[in-house]
Amino acid sequence: MVASSAWGGSRQKSLNYRSLVWARVFQGVALAPFESLVNDVVGDLYFVHERGFRMAFTNVCLFGAAFLTPVCVGFIASDDSLGWQWSFYFLSIFMGAGFVLLFLFLPETAYQRPRYLQIDFNVGPVPFHDPVPVPAKQSFLHRLAPFSGRKTDESFLKLLFRPFPLFLQPAVAWGCLMQGVIIGWTVIVGVILALIFLGPPLFFTVKDAGKMYTAAFIGSILGLVLAGIYTELVTRFLILRNGGQYEPEFRIALVIPTLLFSVIGLYGFGIAASEIDQYGWIVIEVFLACITISMVMGATASAQYLLDAHRDISIETFTCLIIFKNLFSFVLAYYAYQWVLERGFKRMFVTFGCIEVGICLLSVPMYVFGKRNREFFYRHDILKLARLR
Repeated sequence: MVASSAWGGSRQKSLNYRSLVWARVFQGVALAPFESLVNDVVGDLYFVHERGFRMAFTNVCLFGAAFLTPVCVGFIASDDSLGWQWSFYFLSIFMGAGFVLLFLFLPETAYQRPRYLQIDFNVGPVPFHDPVPVPAKQSFLHRLAPFSGRKTDESFLKLLFRPFPLFLQPAVAWGCLMQGVIIGWTVIVGVILALIFLGPPLFFTVKDAGKMYTAAFIGSILGLVLAGIYTELVTRFLILRNGGQYEPEFRIALVIPTLLFSVIGLYGFGIAASEIDQYGWIVIEVFLACITISMVMGATASAQYLLDAHRDISIETFTCLIIFKNLFSFVLAYYAYQWVLERGFKRMFVTFGCIEVGICLLSVPMYVFGKRNREFFYRHDILKLARLR
């Protein structure tokens, strides 16, 4: 990330569009593992009842905080002494500092426990075994080692290709649609937002257009708070109704407010953007905040469920989510301007809203049959994945 970001902002005369594209490709390769690993770390560090707010906070950091970037870039790009290149340079500088912090203060969180202690992995009760001695605490220098041994007995090739057949697993397919699609809507909004504010009738400057992303960031913070409160309250209520027993499917209940805010945000944004001279920029900002609230909630619901329901393959499931999300977002961003010109804002976002309603409704069978899916997955070792030893 440090090298590719510096490459992307290079002022050399030989820099051209192709060079910038390849710099962005290497940025994507460098950053993609972070998106899957940071979610899995939440599962490594916290018990099930502690993950709700922390998972919501993680998704705000991953996706919501990204909306604060255009605000900063607007100021950078409009400054004659800096220019857009410094958006890459600053990224390289911060990633360099982040690397030092990561190296010194983030130890390995994965730990290979005995089978009977894997409480997240078990569908049924596991017989008790004799206690295993607690290993000695590692020294600081030992924790700095970039490699501390394998954390699984699975073969390398199996781990390498495991994410691809997982797309056929119902829970993973649901998670990809739930998270990838709602994030895709925010991506296409980010692509066309400048088109709305820079053109007629508002004619905002680049700096002012950048400020309009503040509403999305505020929406992500509201989504964090609402998702954390809703998840904890509803999960506790469902546990009480279930005789004190927790089920991962309880996390899916967060889809209810996700559906509410996404419908309000997508439908409202399309209508307001198509008649901006009538509604003005403030109304658009409110609906944009609603879209990002639903994005945080939807991403949190899918991530929490997959982490709790399929803890042993959580890295692979998050890899599937990233692959789907990136491909879907790329398609949306690639055709965004063409769709706006052909269909207009209203028709396009009403269509998006209807698609989102359909995807959210898929949560009903996922909630009803999720436990059966988990039991079948573990008992029959579906597609030869994740055999428990």
